[in-house]
Amino acid sequence: MLGQVLDALEYLHQLDIIHRNLKPSNIALVSSDHCRLQDLSSNTLMADRAKWNIRAEEDPFQKSWMAPETLSFSFSQKSDVWSLGCIILDMASCSFVDATEAMLLRKSTRSSPDGLRGVLRTMEERKVPDAKIFNSLLPLMLQTNPSERITIRDVIHITFVSHNFRSSSTALALHGPMVPLPIIDTLLETNVASILEVMQSFSSRPEVQHRAMKRLLKMPENQLGLPWPMELVEMLVGIMKQHERVPDVQLCACSLLLRTLGHALAQDPAAVVPSDSAITPVLLSVMRSHPEKQELLVLVYGLLAIVASQEPATDELQKAGLFEHILEHLDTFSRNRDICINGLRLLWALLVDAVVVDKAPLEKAPGLIAEVMATYPADVEMAEAGCAVLWLLSLLGEQPGAPGLAGWTLDPRDEARTGPSAGCIEEHQFEEVVVLFLQSIRLCQDRVLLVNNAYRGLASLAEVSELAALQVVMPEEDSSGLTLLQETYQLHRDDPEVVESICVLLAQLASYDDILPELLSSGIEPLVEEIHGRFTSSLELVSDAGRVLHRLEASRRCSEGGQ
Repeated sequence: MLGQVLDALEYLHQLDIIHRNLKPSNIALVSSDHCRLQDLSSNTLMADRAKWNIRAEEDPFQKSWMAPETLSFSFSQKSDVWSLGCIILDMASCSFVDATEAMLLRKSTRSSPDGLRGVLRTMEERKVPDAKIFNSLLPLMLQTNPSERITIRDVIHITFVSHNFRSSSTALALHGPMVPLPIIDTLLETNVASILEVMQSFSSRPEVQHRAMKRLLKMPENQLGLPWPMELVEMLVGIMKQHERVPDVQLCACSLLLRTLGHALAQDPAAVVPSDSAITPVLLSVMRSHPEKQELLVLVYGLLAIVASQEPATDELQKAGLFEHILEHLDTFSRNRDICINGLRLLWALLVDAVVVDKAPLEKAPGLIAEVMATYPADVEMAEAGCAVLWLLSLLGEQPGAPGLAGWTLDPRDEARTGPSAGCIEEHQFEEVVVLFLQSIRLCQDRVLLVNNAYRGLASLAEVSELAALQVVMPEEDSSGLTLLQETYQLHRDDPEVVESICVLLAQLASYDDILPELLSSGIEPLVEEIHGRFTSSLELVSDAGRVLHRLEASRRCSEGGQ
């Protein structure tokens, strides 16, 4: 019975579209098996009132399905709803009402609702399937006044989203492939709560999930009601898990999660992802299932960066081999800017507060990052992200307590290596990385995060290698790193964090005797004296500046003594 109702609803939905976009129509005549519905357009078959009267009088039995207003040659979408209500009434009561009684009931309903109430009560007493939903639906469909009659959209919504209807086994069967997508689209043209209800009702159908999420993505934030509670985030994660092999579903789900979690974190930085970290394994699995879907990888990177900001999740991500995945993608998709920049940002999120036991997965990172930065030489955001990760990589291997790191454990193989290294950056890479840091600073000196990370990275390299330190101070393109350093100081002289980064680098450079003359000749000493006098509240700054001044003074005395 409900399958026939479904056919009628789909048909009525199409008539609804025609009615709203072209011309009115109705279901005035219905065959006795209730399966064939005839479209009698007012501009075609029913254009002649006389012909209509003759046809309507030919078969009073079929005429009984007609809405009250159609007897006066008035047709609308609401008259279709009445006819469908008669079909449903006839099918639901056929087990205890014969054909003649059914015809009389349909005709009497036009003038008196008492007969309908009695039949509805009998349906419940006889436990007709879905009697409760029909008891709610039919009085709304069989209103004598068309203006008080329910619309086809309401019929569809009540039929397929109603909690009563959804509980029946027959209805659950309808939630499969039988429900036409046009009806689904009608259900989705409502508010967020109804859309989410549709998603739950049709959870096994990926095309429904895709349509629903696309609808949500088009809605402005003031209609979405963000931030959503985490229960809804978990619902999206469940959809991703259930339809993992459908890339369109994954794309929409990831986009919605980014929008939702991003909004939540913007309003409350202390907000957390779902408590059981269920999102992490799903994201990793999606990334492995669709390794060639570049747009999806970008979204997954963004979500994993949010997850990585939750400290307990970083170890899980490392153990899942995420470092290797990111580096592989940087290599394979080096021409995809979005993948590269989001991959670098995810690396930063993984490294900034992590405790890394094994450096092996990151050995290829400096070279790959250098290649990516060289591919986008004028991209400020890429330079900023690349400098941030290179700085952290230069610290890998330092003792716990290094700036910005929770702590690191030395790789046992480091002891067997020949030549110095700065974390994961090997000696043969120093020159290239120094050049990248300096080029990035020149590219955009007004970006505080970029210059901070670049100067800290230069300091890490200069600490372990005099060659790296010399690379900083030697002139290049009519400008040395010392000239650049002075320009940066003048631009950010009131920012203690930037000044501290500059002073840390100067302290490392001043530790080499062969570099001291370059520092003196470049006029760095007045700058250091100014730092020493201006930032008296920072013990670290005063200490570093004092050490540099002491080294410069000793070098000057030595030089004067030699003369």
